[in-house]
Formats: sequence, C-alpha cells, structure tokens
Amino acid sequence: MQENPDSIFIRELNENDAFAIMQIEPSIYGDHHWSKQTFVNELTNDISFYYGAFDAKTDTLLGYTGFWLITGEAHITTLAVHPDHRRKRIGERLLINTVIKARELGAEWITLEVRESNEAAKGLYFKYGFSALGLRKRYYQDNGESALVLWTDKITEEAFSTIFNARVAELGLEPA
Repeated sequence: MQENPDSIFIRELNENDAFAIMQIEPSIYGDHHWSKQTFVNELTNDISFYYGAFDAKTDTLLGYTGFWLITGEAHITTLAVHPDHRRKRIGERLLINTVIKARELGAEWITLEVRESNEAAKGLYFKYGFSALGLRKRYYQDNGESALVLWTDKITEEAFSTIFNARVAELGLEPA
C-alpha cells in the first residue's frame, strides 16, 4: 500500500527527537540498537544530518535517516522505518530526501553499508543506482553477518540524475 504523499512530511531532526527515535530503534535492531545518547550525539554533530518522516495528522515519527558529510561523500549511517509502517514507500521518501539534501550540501557520492541478507533494503538502493563495491566481513556485531558496501555514481552528474528523477516521478513527487 502506498502512503499518500500529502499525509507524510519530512523534516530535519534535532536532539528533542531522540525519544521518538527510541520508540522505533529497538523494534528494528533488537538488543544491538543505538542508545538514546548515541542519537543525541549524532543529532548535535556538525557533520551529521538526520531527517524524520512524520505522519501529518498525528505528528508521529514513522521513520528516520541520517548521514555524515565528509569530504564530498554523504555516508548514510541509518535508514529505518517503524515495522508497522513498512511497504508504504516511507523509506524510499527518506532516501530521496537524503539524496536531495546531500546534493544541496555539496556531496558528490553517497555510500552506506547494508546487511547481505537485507533484500528489501538492497532492492531500494539498487533501484536508485547504488552499486555493491565491497564487502565488510563479519561487520554486524549481533550475528557476525557481512555488509555490502554500496556507492552511487556521482550524484551531481546526468546519468545519476536521470535514474533518480525517473524514480521520484514514479512516486508522484517533484524531481530534484
């Protein structure tokens, strides 16, 4: 089921949102989730940029994403959607927002790590032009699973923009 784009808004998160994040984080990552203090640190870090997707009617946080901006690279540190709100393209909307914000901040590439077994996440990233360019063996502490290292082509170039704008248009949103 696709979420009505008008029923969701995305805004930058701040340290006051840490409590709402902690309503989602453990339900996704179990005992190996980030702590509230970790999020406060991230939300107040000069190189970190975090955004949340909210229900427009209830102002409830549905999902969030964050990235570090380091020397032309936006490295996605997290992208999570509450289990009750998955398969509604909220994660996709957060990824689109990340690309737009990363471009605005001068990033040329976007990178991230994703569990090898996370087919849904890999499908989303591959749909938006990410490629697997490496493997971090035994990256995840909870079960020793390896992570694929994903990169985009230059997000400022036409080849990436063509794919990106086509995907954004499929959602009925304005291309960036």
